[in-house]
Amino acid sequence: MNRDVDAIIVGAGQAGPPLAGRLTAAGMKVALIERHLIGGTCVNTGCKPTKTLVASAYAAHLARRASDYGVRIDQVGIDMPAVAARAGKVILDSRASNEQWLAGMDGLTVVRGHARFESAHVIRVGEARLNAPRIFLNVGGRASVPDMPGLADVDYLTNTGIIALDRVPEHLVIVGGSYIGLEFAQMYRRFGARVTVVEMGARLIGREDPDISDAIREILEAEGIVIRLNACCIRVARHEQGVAVGVDCREGAPEVVGSHVLLAVGRRPNTDDLGLTEAGIATDARGNIIVDDRLATNVEGVWALGDCNGRGGFTHTAWNDYEIVAANLLDGADRRLSQRVTGYALYIDPPLGRVGMTETQARSSGRPLLVSTRPMTRVGRAVEKGETLGFMKLVADAATKRILGAAILGTGGDEAIHGILDMINADAPLDTLQWAVPIHPTVSELIPTLVGDLRPA
Repeated sequence: MNRDVDAIIVGAGQAGPPLAGRLTAAGMKVALIERHLIGGTCVNTGCKPTKTLVASAYAAHLARRASDYGVRIDQVGIDMPAVAARAGKVILDSRASNEQWLAGMDGLTVVRGHARFESAHVIRVGEARLNAPRIFLNVGGRASVPDMPGLADVDYLTNTGIIALDRVPEHLVIVGGSYIGLEFAQMYRRFGARVTVVEMGARLIGREDPDISDAIREILEAEGIVIRLNACCIRVARHEQGVAVGVDCREGAPEVVGSHVLLAVGRRPNTDDLGLTEAGIATDARGNIIVDDRLATNVEGVWALGDCNGRGGFTHTAWNDYEIVAANLLDGADRRLSQRVTGYALYIDPPLGRVGMTETQARSSGRPLLVSTRPMTRVGRAVEKGETLGFMKLVADAATKRILGAAILGTGGDEAIHGILDMINADAPLDTLQWAVPIHPTVSELIPTLVGDLRPA
């Protein structure tokens, strides 16, 4: 079967469905191809289920601390099948919502199956051949599985497999000390598992400033999570108790034995089986589709959005990719990736909210800096909640009086960071934020004080 349409969207993740909505509303006939689950990573194996599990873990942690608040709870237990079922319901509800949304779009045809280019503007799905002058690739990514010695001989988990667990591992060994790994580490420790994190680097989440990394390590270790850094030769092997993970660290035992092992060493784009070579679409060394500032590939009429372009890696940046493409194609706008101010969060407890440059990055730029920090012990809202771990940091340009970046590691940090993100987006001077009058008692109310405390560094 051959079919001509006005546009083809490959992938029903974060950017695909809203783009389909805009294109069909503009009168186009659109084919949306999805080989697996509607909703992509966020809905099915990422944000939705993981943050649901994080919420359950937080509830257990807070219950164990009930006496700190003058509340009596005799016993706290984990019903892991119920925890998993709750996450599963969130997945199914979100997926169904997306499916209903797509089903109601006039002019849209959802095609199930694997898409592969036959030429620059022809895509085959099974026996069907689709042709369109506009093609949008939103194929997402998946967990990286490294060529690790012994891996082929053991059972291992990735973020996809661990979501489906309905029992608590006796000892979860996590290979990778970055964002995904640390969220699962704290979550499963709070569910009752022994947890060991094995990281090749000299510190956790190496892209963050050392003081942030150190504070996060202290938070996790205080909950009983074992951190093994400088793991220079990671390997795995079968063991009668589950899996033996060789670490060769400079300190501690050279091997960690766990019941389960989770690989959390990054992600890779789903671009290796799309037939990009047949279409002439360029990729980089990691397989990311190369795009320009407006998300166009090197082939005219083909765009790449979301995780597969390597220009964001977050649900919110994928959504913004859709906004950029739709605005430029349909609204006569000139939106560009270079205009985007990216923020993100690490959802341990307390969370880390981040935007812009780290202090390390700012110093490497050679510009004169202003830096301010404040411990969460001096944030009234944190004291009232009994959650005073972490600190706030602000980095600004001393010459331009503009904010360069910020980190809020503390209760509400993932929400409070948006006030700073908005200031950077508005290109507003420091005085604008310093003279704002936030609501008391909140975490955000300390941001003007943080600005006032800026000093040369």
